[in-house]
Amino acid sequence: MGEFFHAGGPPMIPTLLFGFLMVAAAVLYMLRPQGKYAAVVVGLGATTLSMGTLGFCLGLMMTFRYLSKVPAADQLTVAGLGFEESLHNVVLALMLVVLASLFASIGAFRASRAAAMVASAP
Repeated sequence: MGEFFHAGGPPMIPTLLFGFLMVAAAVLYMLRPQGKYAAVVVGLGATTLSMGTLGFCLGLMMTFRYLSKVPAADQLTVAGLGFEESLHNVVLALMLVVLASLFASIGAFRASRAAAMVASAP
Protein backbone atom coordinates (compact mmCIF):
# COMPACT_ATOMS: atom_id res chain seq x y z
CA MET A 1 0.00 0.00 0.00
CA GLY A 2 2.92 2.34 0.69
CA GLU A 3 4.21 1.91 -2.86
CA PHE A 4 0.70 2.58 -4.21
CA PHE A 5 0.49 5.78 -2.17
CA HIS A 6 4.00 6.91 -3.08
CA ALA A 7 3.44 6.29 -6.81
CA GLY A 8 0.44 8.64 -6.80
CA GLY A 9 2.55 11.55 -5.60
CA PRO A 10 1.68 14.57 -3.45
CA PRO A 11 -1.99 14.86 -4.57
CA MET A 12 -2.66 11.59 -2.73
CA ILE A 13 -2.49 13.44 0.61
CA PRO A 14 -5.49 15.78 0.11
CA THR A 15 -7.39 12.99 -1.66
CA LEU A 16 -6.86 10.78 1.39
CA LEU A 17 -7.75 13.60 3.79
CA PHE A 18 -11.02 14.45 2.05
CA GLY A 19 -11.77 10.74 1.67
CA PHE A 20 -11.28 10.02 5.37
CA LEU A 21 -13.51 12.95 6.28
CA MET A 22 -16.14 11.59 3.88
CA VAL A 23 -15.93 8.09 5.38
CA ALA A 24 -16.20 9.55 8.90
CA ALA A 25 -19.28 11.55 7.88
CA ALA A 26 -20.78 8.42 6.29
CA VAL A 27 -20.24 6.45 9.51
CA LEU A 28 -21.88 9.29 11.46
CA TYR A 29 -24.81 9.22 9.02
CA MET A 30 -25.04 5.45 9.42
CA LEU A 31 -25.24 5.82 13.21
CA ARG A 32 -27.51 8.90 13.17
CA PRO A 33 -29.43 8.91 9.88
CA GLN A 34 -30.31 12.58 9.59
CA GLY A 35 -30.40 14.56 6.36
CA LYS A 36 -27.80 17.08 7.47
CA TYR A 37 -25.16 14.34 7.60
CA ALA A 38 -26.14 13.01 4.18
CA ALA A 39 -25.45 16.40 2.62
CA VAL A 40 -21.97 16.43 4.15
CA VAL A 41 -21.27 12.94 2.78
CA VAL A 42 -22.34 14.00 -0.71
CA GLY A 43 -20.28 17.21 -0.59
CA LEU A 44 -17.16 15.44 0.65
CA GLY A 45 -17.70 12.71 -1.93
CA ALA A 46 -17.69 15.27 -4.72
CA THR A 47 -14.59 16.89 -3.21
CA THR A 48 -12.79 13.55 -2.93
CA LEU A 49 -13.58 12.59 -6.53
CA SER A 50 -12.58 16.06 -7.73
CA MET A 51 -9.27 15.89 -5.89
CA GLY A 52 -8.57 12.43 -7.30
CA THR A 53 -9.30 13.69 -10.80
CA LEU A 54 -7.15 16.77 -10.25
CA GLY A 55 -4.28 14.57 -9.04
CA PHE A 56 -4.66 12.44 -12.17
CA CYS A 57 -4.54 15.49 -14.42
CA LEU A 58 -1.53 16.95 -12.60
CA GLY A 59 0.27 13.62 -12.91
CA LEU A 60 -0.37 13.50 -16.64
CA MET A 61 0.81 17.07 -17.02
CA MET A 62 4.08 16.30 -15.26
CA THR A 63 4.56 13.12 -17.27
CA PHE A 64 4.13 14.83 -20.61
CA ARG A 65 6.05 17.91 -19.54
CA TYR A 66 9.25 15.92 -19.16
CA LEU A 67 8.60 13.26 -21.80
CA SER A 68 10.70 15.12 -24.37
CA LYS A 69 13.76 14.66 -22.14
CA VAL A 70 13.45 10.86 -22.42
CA PRO A 71 15.10 9.03 -25.34
CA ALA A 72 12.64 8.51 -28.20
CA ALA A 73 12.81 4.73 -27.88
CA ASP A 74 11.60 4.89 -24.25
CA GLN A 75 8.97 7.60 -24.56
CA LEU A 76 6.01 5.26 -24.99
CA THR A 77 7.04 3.18 -21.99
CA VAL A 78 7.57 6.24 -19.81
CA ALA A 79 4.25 7.74 -20.93
CA GLY A 80 2.48 4.48 -20.04
CA LEU A 81 4.13 4.36 -16.62
CA GLY A 82 3.24 8.01 -15.98
CA PHE A 83 -0.37 7.34 -16.95
CA GLU A 84 -0.49 4.31 -14.62
CA GLU A 85 0.99 6.23 -11.70
CA SER A 86 -1.36 9.15 -12.29
CA LEU A 87 -4.36 6.83 -12.09
CA HIS A 88 -3.49 5.99 -8.48
CA ASN A 89 -5.17 9.23 -7.40
CA VAL A 90 -8.44 8.26 -9.08
CA VAL A 91 -8.27 4.71 -7.70
CA LEU A 92 -7.76 5.99 -4.14
CA ALA A 93 -10.69 8.39 -4.51
CA LEU A 94 -12.95 5.65 -5.88
CA MET A 95 -12.00 3.19 -3.11
CA LEU A 96 -12.89 5.75 -0.46
CA VAL A 97 -16.15 6.70 -2.19
CA VAL A 98 -17.19 3.03 -2.41
CA LEU A 99 -16.49 2.53 1.30
CA ALA A 100 -18.40 5.68 2.27
CA SER A 101 -21.28 4.71 -0.03
CA LEU A 102 -21.69 1.41 1.78
CA PHE A 103 -21.96 3.18 5.14
CA ALA A 104 -24.28 5.84 3.72
CA SER A 105 -26.51 3.15 2.18
CA ILE A 106 -26.93 1.52 5.57
CA GLY A 107 -27.81 4.92 7.02
CA ALA A 108 -30.34 5.56 4.26
CA PHE A 109 -31.91 2.16 4.87
CA ARG A 110 -32.17 2.89 8.59
CA ALA A 111 -33.69 6.32 7.87
CA SER A 112 -36.31 4.88 5.52
CA ARG A 113 -37.17 2.15 8.01
CA ALA A 114 -37.57 4.71 10.81
CA ALA A 115 -39.77 6.88 8.57
CA ALA A 116 -41.94 3.88 7.72
CA MET A 117 -42.38 3.07 11.42
CA VAL A 118 -43.42 6.64 12.18
CA ALA A 119 -45.86 6.68 9.27
CA SER A 120 -47.49 3.41 10.29
CA ALA A 121 -47.83 4.34 13.96
CA PRO A 122 -51.41 4.87 15.11
